[in-house]
Amino acid sequence: MAKQVDQKIFRVLDANFNRAKEGLRVCEDICRFIQEQPSWTRSLRQIRHGLTDIQCSLSRKVLLGNRDIVGDVGKGSLEAEFSRRNVRDIFYANIQRVKESIRVLEEFMKLVDKKKAQVLKSSRYKIYDFERKSCEKFSF
Repeated sequence: MAKQVDQKIFRVLDANFNRAKEGLRVCEDICRFIQEQPSWTRSLRQIRHGLTDIQCSLSRKVLLGNRDIVGDVGKGSLEAEFSRRNVRDIFYANIQRVKESIRVLEEFMKLVDKKKAQVLKSSRYKIYDFERKSCEKFSF
């Protein structure tokens, strides 16, 4: 991180690391406890740990120092968040959240570390492939 980066970018990164990892954990637990699919669980865990590695490579002080829960203009809940009918809806909503968050991470990481942005791009494509495979085989 040799170049000067707008500090608000770290706020975007912090929020999206959290969002992506939370979504991965929800999907991982569905694969682990409901679908009982060890390979799916392992795949999601590896992606989540990869995100954690990138997140930890950034300064926690910078990430957390730019977090502003009180001033966040978009922290409210949407009605759609409360309309889940079943586990499939929960899985689908969270895998979408993961894809979107990793895309945001990839784009903003280009301003901080292009190599890590490339790793994030690879993770996003792994999620695309995982989503296709898992949704074809879900039986709930």
